[in-house]
Amino acid sequence: MNAPIPILRSFSEAEAKAFYVDYLGFEITFEHRFDAAAPLYFEVRRGACVLHISEHHGDAAPGAALRIEVDDIEAFHADITARGHKRLRPGINETGIGFREVSVVDPFYNRLIFCQRM
Repeated sequence: MNAPIPILRSFSEAEAKAFYVDYLGFEITFEHRFDAAAPLYFEVRRGACVLHISEHHGDAAPGAALRIEVDDIEAFHADITARGHKRLRPGINETGIGFREVSVVDPFYNRLIFCQRM
């Protein structure tokens, strides 16, 4: 069995791409629309992490939370800090469950918790 591919809800193509590609450093691996006026469904990938982002009603609800393990939380944090975001300035937090993590919320209220085991 392979890792699941979460589907996250989006309401704006421009905001989703600015957040996932420009800020978090994912790359778009495919985009799909049924026609020119249809909502966008696309896939992003960074390393082994794959996410699907959908503007389609019913594919997902806003407000999901994901834990995404990274090999080097310091390097990940430095990368997104260098990219910058107009409303986010996450730090690295240590949890009581043995992780160091960087938590960000996308424009659609989905929370992504990038974490490294201590």
